[in-house]
Amino acid sequence: MIVRWGLDSLGSVLEEVGSGSPLVVASERWSRLELPVEPAGRWTEVPSERIDDAVAEAADADGVLAIGGGSAIDLGKAISAATELPLVSVPTTYAGAEWTPYFGVRDPERRMRGGGSGARLAGVVYEPKLTLGLPRRETVGTAMNALAHCAEALYVQGRNDEADAHALEGARLIGAFLPLVVDEPGDLEARTELLRGACEAGQALGGSMLALGHAMAQALGGRYGLPHGALNAISLPAALRFNEPVAQEALRRLGTALGTDDPIGRVEELARLGGFERLRDLGVPEDELDEVAEAAARRPGAKANPRPASPAQVAELLRSVW
Repeated sequence: MIVRWGLDSLGSVLEEVGSGSPLVVASERWSRLELPVEPAGRWTEVPSERIDDAVAEAADADGVLAIGGGSAIDLGKAISAATELPLVSVPTTYAGAEWTPYFGVRDPERRMRGGGSGARLAGVVYEPKLTLGLPRRETVGTAMNALAHCAEALYVQGRNDEADAHALEGARLIGAFLPLVVDEPGDLEARTELLRGACEAGQALGGSMLALGHAMAQALGGRYGLPHGALNAISLPAALRFNEPVAQEALRRLGTALGTDDPIGRVEELARLGGFERLRDLGVPEDELDEVAEAAARRPGAKANPRPASPAQVAELLRSVW
């Protein structure tokens, strides 16, 4: 995949992937961003389960250009998979969705309506200036999603040395620069380094995949339409504690990257920067946690976890952070 930094490189990236007239997938906020090409069309309902309608908009396009956070990029991936058009992503958050061909399909209320794989990942352009207006909760939430990619890459089934290297560097950058961005949201240098951490985390994700913490967050988000980053911020510490008996070396390495001998505590500290502590604060009903746990235990991330987790054990974890 082609990776470039700076929005001024977008034109050359599109040219390299053979797209001179892409379908632009972006919310209203980003849909009028000045572009180096004339789009074949624009799709602004983000997220959307109307994939067939979006695909129809791409009839005259020679590529897909997704601009925004995970919802926009996931929608771009769904269109790319359906059309076999190359996808170029311009992330405006720290979610890391640009690094995998997998996607979730959500309705405008953000409830899960399906998903799949097969996106043609062709390029990504990182422009830190586009993250300067990202609010605190979205900044912390999406950065915690990226940190979860790093942590889980270190112990997920199928982990490997290359993904580990990206995970450790991503965790180092996120741990160091997320607090600085929270303190000074307009600090472009800190935003740039945090985005570099998210880029490393995305590569760790692309090289290893997800584990239990993400499975919990996905089950919760798909049911209640809650932000994925916030749910990862809350779910990750519980998953780390569950995996600690079988992943002590991975946690030690995570701690080294985060500059602490208490990596789980540090993850909780970082999550609190966005106000993320308990599921009840997000409106998750306690009497439905068993059903959520059943759904989480069936997800691929739970099955790739280094320690098998039964629905009852997942329910206990969810209650520990409720």
